[in-house]
Amino acid sequence: MSRLSTLMLLSALALQASAIEGVQLHGSIQSDILFPDGKINNNGTEIDDKVLTNTYADLGLTSRYVDAGLRFEYLQHPLPIFVEPDFKGWGVPYFYVKGKYKGLELTAGDVYEQFGSGLILRTYEDRAVGIDNAIRGGRLKVNCLDGLRFTVLGGLQRRYFDWPDRSVLGGADLEFDINSYSSALRDRNITWTIGGSYVIKHEKDEDILVPGSNYRLNLPLNVNAFDVRTQFYRNSFNLLGEFAWKNNDPSVKNHYIYKTGTAYLLSASYSRSGWSAFVQAKRSENMSFRSQRAENGMASFVNYMPPFAYQHTYTLASMYPYATQYETGEWAFQAAGVYTFKRHTPLGGKYGTKLRLNVSYIRSLKEKDGGKAADATLKVPNTTYGTDGPKTEFFGMGALNYADINLQMEKRIVRDFNLNLMYMYQKYNNAVLSTEESEEHEDPIGMINSHIFVAEGKWKINKRNTLRAEAQYLTTRQAKKDWVFGLLEYSLAPYLMFSVSDQWNCGKTKEHYYMFNVTGNYKNNRLMLGYGRTREGFNCSGGVCRFVPESKGFQISYNYNF
Repeated sequence: MSRLSTLMLLSALALQASAIEGVQLHGSIQSDILFPDGKINNNGTEIDDKVLTNTYADLGLTSRYVDAGLRFEYLQHPLPIFVEPDFKGWGVPYFYVKGKYKGLELTAGDVYEQFGSGLILRTYEDRAVGIDNAIRGGRLKVNCLDGLRFTVLGGLQRRYFDWPDRSVLGGADLEFDINSYSSALRDRNITWTIGGSYVIKHEKDEDILVPGSNYRLNLPLNVNAFDVRTQFYRNSFNLLGEFAWKNNDPSVKNHYIYKTGTAYLLSASYSRSGWSAFVQAKRSENMSFRSQRAENGMASFVNYMPPFAYQHTYTLASMYPYATQYETGEWAFQAAGVYTFKRHTPLGGKYGTKLRLNVSYIRSLKEKDGGKAADATLKVPNTTYGTDGPKTEFFGMGALNYADINLQMEKRIVRDFNLNLMYMYQKYNNAVLSTEESEEHEDPIGMINSHIFVAEGKWKINKRNTLRAEAQYLTTRQAKKDWVFGLLEYSLAPYLMFSVSDQWNCGKTKEHYYMFNVTGNYKNNRLMLGYGRTREGFNCSGGVCRFVPESKGFQISYNYNF
């Protein structure tokens, strides 16, 4: 459907809204603008536009039986983080019409969906890293049967501003609550759910030759993926187990190997008054699942692999973020706990004290010697094309990819002053996770070991005035060595906020990355004006990372909701 016809469709729906019972119209506008102060260099790609912007406008209509919506995007001159040529464009890449009746839901247009934990299917939008992998087609949800939920969908997946018809996705998901049909489980306050999912990708054939030969790969036209899971919940105890399998899916990302993909996930949590804890483990291998086998960028992801690493919000704690290793796989472990010391105790003091502990530990898979060729007569050196790829030991672990342990304390010192402290020790395998090079040898730096200290104080001066400050310090002997970060923020509720910050490399480059911001809020409007310098690095969200080039300039960010 063309941009014009889509706009006409939604306009017609909006005009008829007054005739539909219980209709509500809602939407939002988001526009982030950068006026660069000089040219921006992103890995050799020079950006010399005078104005860069990512602008989105969402419009939605809801009623008793029918919902509809669309999103307009203007990314003709996108922000520096989004430099792929295909990312540029504008139009209406997202629209839908949904009918609802007594537990039945039928959607035509673009849909976001997740089966289970997303191991074989998760389509979603995350503007922070430029992901929008919606499926354009149809979806049926059935929730009218007691304890049973069923979803079936199919269509073409978005790739930037295109929907390539060379591949088609389809899938189904079924979840069943056993406790709905078991009085014994209900009497014990037990919720027990089992579920299963199936996803198929049909992609047209293409000519892929093994490097250095005339051999053409026999590519699978259909790639099937399955997921089974069970979740048990009783009182404050929760246990989840999930297994996913994908048949051979040779692609440019896995160097065209014919190995099946697998993922195992186990998670348990428990909470009581004053404390909670959870542990989880994951083993994944060759689980990069894309609708386009030749896609080498960040588009066309069909599935999602949770990173099992704490998602830090402090600037220096997130300087070396973990990116999930979809292709090669990993063993990942995470454990976390929260404990609150009660008020009027030696460690709790007058207002109580909260401690948070998180541990993440992620290793690569241990490989066996050699791999089995798909064609025994094929002998081409230095390539994995057409082979089963490297063999691995199930419980074997290879090199350390990432590890961190961080302890946080939240403490109210007096009635109007809160103090947060954090310490983190981190090991980051830059040779695997990043592309940072040493200035001396132009080689990837290996393991980065860092200690990070954070102190944050918040003083509520009165009902309208609040002052917040951050002081952070990262020390390491590798990469660019030590960093210091400071922030001062003053809020005049509910309308204004002023902030100034500086990120200083005091270890090697002596560079300053400063930022000045003024933010105003009025009713449903939010406007931020700023000027500063952004350090190059990685911006990550949920284990998916995108490189951000260094930039400097004047920034405007506007948000409106209605």
